[in-house]
Amino acid sequence: MTVRSLDHYTIRTADLEASVAFYVDALGLRHGERPAFTFPGAWLYCGDSPTVHLIGGNGPKDAGSGAIDHVAFRAGGLAEFTGRLRRLGIPFDERTPPGTRTRQVFVKDPDGLTVEVNFPGEAPA
Repeated sequence: MTVRSLDHYTIRTADLEASVAFYVDALGLRHGERPAFTFPGAWLYCGDSPTVHLIGGNGPKDAGSGAIDHVAFRAGGLAEFTGRLRRLGIPFDERTPPGTRTRQVFVKDPDGLTVEVNFPGEAPA
C-alpha cells in the first residue's frame, strides 16, 4: 500500500452554517453532495473532491482526536484571496518561509481551527 494524497479531513463544528459559510465564502470551496447520514453535516469540495467534511453539533461522538494543529491548502491568486478575506472582515496573518517564494496566509475557521493557504511563487520580492 502507498498513500497517494489527502482524501479529506473532518471537523466537528459547533455552528454548521457558520462553518459552511466560511469554507465556501472565504476559502472558495463548493458545497456539494453528501450521503444521507442520520446526523447534520456538509461536504465541501475542492474541485471534484469532497475535501472538508463537517459534522454538526449532534453528530456521532465515538470518533475523532482533537489533535490537529492546522490544515493547509495550495492555491493561486493571493491578492484576490486576501481581498476577499478583508471584504468579509476575516482577520489573517501572512508570512513567507525563509528561502522560499511561497506566501502563506493563516486564518481561523469558526471553530478556531487554523487553516493555512499556500501561494507558491507569489511571495513578495
